Amino acid sequence: MYNDLLNKKTRLAVVGLGYVGLPIALEFARKISVIGFDISEARLEKMRNGIDPGKELDPEAFEGCDIEFTSSLEVLAKATFYIVAVPTPIDNANMPDLKPLLEATTSVGKVLKKGDYVVYESTVYPGCTEEDCVPLLESISWLRFGVDFKVGYSPERINPGDKLHTLTNTVKIVSGCDSESLDLISKIYEMVVQPGVFRASCIKVAEAGKIVENTQRDVNIALMNELSIICSRIGINTYEVLEAAGTKWNFLKFYPGLVGGHCIGVDPYYLVHKAHQLKYHPQIINAGRFVNDSMGGYIGKKIVKNLVRLGKNIMGAKALVMGVTFKEDVSDIRNSKVVDIIRELEEYGISVDVVDPQASPQEVMHEYGIRLSTLPIHLQQYFQCSDQQSTHQTVQTSDQRSTHQPSQPFAQQAINETYDAVVVAVSHKEYKNLPQEFFKSITTDKAVFVDVKGIFRNKIDQMTYWSL
Repeated sequence: MYNDLLNKKTRLAVVGLGYVGLPIALEFARKISVIGFDISEARLEKMRNGIDPGKELDPEAFEGCDIEFTSSLEVLAKATFYIVAVPTPIDNANMPDLKPLLEATTSVGKVLKKGDYVVYESTVYPGCTEEDCVPLLESISWLRFGVDFKVGYSPERINPGDKLHTLTNTVKIVSGCDSESLDLISKIYEMVVQPGVFRASCIKVAEAGKIVENTQRDVNIALMNELSIICSRIGINTYEVLEAAGTKWNFLKFYPGLVGGHCIGVDPYYLVHKAHQLKYHPQIINAGRFVNDSMGGYIGKKIVKNLVRLGKNIMGAKALVMGVTFKEDVSDIRNSKVVDIIRELEEYGISVDVVDPQASPQEVMHEYGIRLSTLPIHLQQYFQCSDQQSTHQTVQTSDQRSTHQPSQPFAQQAINETYDAVVVAVSHKEYKNLPQEFFKSITTDKAVFVDVKGIFRNKIDQMTYWSL
C-alpha cells in the first residue's frame, strides 16, 4: 500500500475537512493523491476555490496539491487508506457526543474494502476506537477487523492560530492494531511529519496520551484561575505573583484565563466519562473543570462589584466586550467562555455590545444569538495607529460583512460609545497596542476597565483597572 500511494496507484482519503482534516489532506496531497471528503457542499465549494472556511490557511496552501474535494461516497470508495478527522464535542450534560464520529465511521464502513486501513485522529476516550468504531465498521462493511481491514489511531496536535507548531514540525503519536499496521501507518505519516513519529504500544495508549495532554493543561490553568481568585481577595496582582514565582527554573508558566474551545474545555470530560465507566470518580479533573467553567460568571460578578463601588446604577449600565472567539487571533467561536461573561452581565440588567474583528457576525448570531457591533469610522484611527496592517484588515472585514450580509439580523451596528465598563476578553493582535486614549474616548467618567488576559497591565491609570 505504501508504494501504491507513493506511485499514485491508490489514494488516501481524509474524512472531515475542518481545522484538523484540511491541513492534513493538503500536506499529504503534496506527496500523494488525496480525496478530501466532507458532508458540507458549501465548505467543499470554498475549498475547491482555494479558500479555507476556517480562515486558518492561506490560498497558497492549496497550490500544488493533488486533491479532489467531494461529498460523494462513490469517489470516497476509490481510497484504500482512510483518515477520520471529525469533531468530538460534548452535549449539554458534558457527556461525549460521538454522533459526528459514528456518522463518519458509517460513511467509511459503506465503502470499506478488503485490505483497507482506517486511522482515527478525533480525540476520544481510551477504548473508543476499538469498542465503538470498529464494531460499527464491521457491521456495515461485513468485513472482519484485523483480517479484512486494519485500524489505527493517531491523535491530532494542531493548535488553531499557531503558526509555529504545525503538523509538519510536530512529532506525531501513531498506533496500530498490530505490528504490521503500526509500521505502515508510521511510514505513511512520516511522509509529511518531519520530526518523525512516536510509536505507541497500542491504540488505547495513543488515545489516552492525547486526552492527557489537554487534561494536564486544563488542570494547571484551573490552578492559576484559583490563584487569581485568591490574589484578588488579598489585593495583589496575579501576574506579578507569577513573574516572581517564574524566576525559579522549574516553575511551570501557566496563566489564568477563560478555557473554552473544542479541546482543553472539552477533552477532560471524555476522560471523566471513561473513569465513570470504570467506577472511579476523578476528583482533580472534575475540580479543574468546575473552576474553569465558572470563570466567565466570576468575571461578570467582579465587573458588577466594581461598578457598584464606583456608584454606578447597574440597571441600565452599559458594557463593551471586545472579543468573542475562544482564543486570540482565530475566528473559531465554538464553546467560547466569553459568552458566559456576556450572559452574566445581562442577567444583572447591563446592556452589552460586543465587537470582534476575527469572528463572523453570522456565526455569532447563529450560535449564541448575539449581534456583533462595529466601530464608527472616527474611532478606527486608533487601530491605524496601533497596527496599520491589522487595522486595514479589520476595517476591510467590517465593510465586507456590512455590505454582504444576507439579512438584517446579522447587520453590525455602530457601538454605543458611552460605556461604563470595557472588557478586553480576547487578546487579538488588533487590540494589543491600543492606547488608553481609545478606551477613554468610549467610556463615561469612572469607568471600569477589565483586562482578562492582563495585556494592558501598567498601561491603564486613568480608569478603574481589574484583571485576573
